[in-house]
Amino acid sequence: MKVKIITDSTCDLDAKTIAEKDVLVLPLFVNFTNASYLDGVDLTTEELYKKVEEYHELPKTAAIPIDTFLEVFKKYVAEGYEIVFTGISKQMSRTYENAALAAKEINEKKIHIVDSMNLSTGIGLLVLKACKYRDSGWSASEIAAKLNEDNKLVLSQFAIETMDYLHKGGRCSSIASLFGTLLKIKPIIAVRDGKMHVAKKPHGRMQVALDVMINQLKEDLPRLDPDVVIITHSLAFEYCDYIKEKISAFLGDIPVMSTTAGCVISSHCGKGTIGILYMVK
Repeated sequence: MKVKIITDSTCDLDAKTIAEKDVLVLPLFVNFTNASYLDGVDLTTEELYKKVEEYHELPKTAAIPIDTFLEVFKKYVAEGYEIVFTGISKQMSRTYENAALAAKEINEKKIHIVDSMNLSTGIGLLVLKACKYRDSGWSASEIAAKLNEDNKLVLSQFAIETMDYLHKGGRCSSIASLFGTLLKIKPIIAVRDGKMHVAKKPHGRMQVALDVMINQLKEDLPRLDPDVVIITHSLAFEYCDYIKEKISAFLGDIPVMSTTAGCVISSHCGKGTIGILYMVK
């Protein structure tokens, strides 16, 4: 039985990796008052921030509709595939629920929906694992069962340069207590149990927050999954170079991948956000 791995645009994997791994990415929506865009299809991250300036408003995001899932799932089932879908945490979007409803309507035995309990390349790490299992000859049900274990081993942490986006987006309730207080705080946002929360509150320049994340990775080195460490950022190229240089000193042969956050993730975290994401054993 052929297996198709499907994810959504919040996985933030780069186009080259997506193509090499033969993964299908379905886009969420990025909406302004008078315009709507498909994430990564007709709007890039660079264009997103230009639209924010042009429209003088922060965007809102919307889930993949059930009709899209129905169309895509029917297509691949008809072609003889079993499907594994994992996308943004069900705590953060209706995308999971819509995928699950579509799977139930078509054939739940052939379509497996996995809650990543994560966002950005926290999802991407699970997608890469799914591809690894697929290429090893695993069935869709075996892949889904393993991903439902792996999703508890993903560690995602992001340093936020500006809190406006996260505060107004409402996806991280604990950011509200920081907003409007000490402007020198560069919060570290972690994803736990499918939700974002403020994990640490370093003071000072952004480099201080970067060092906090780097030190956390170093502490986790003894239990680090060796497949890959991912740096994901929203147009924070200088910070990305800094992290790469620092972690290369202790990661050894563990590969490092860097990706740019897409429009949905950037809509909620803002320009300058950067994260280190990895799995542990």
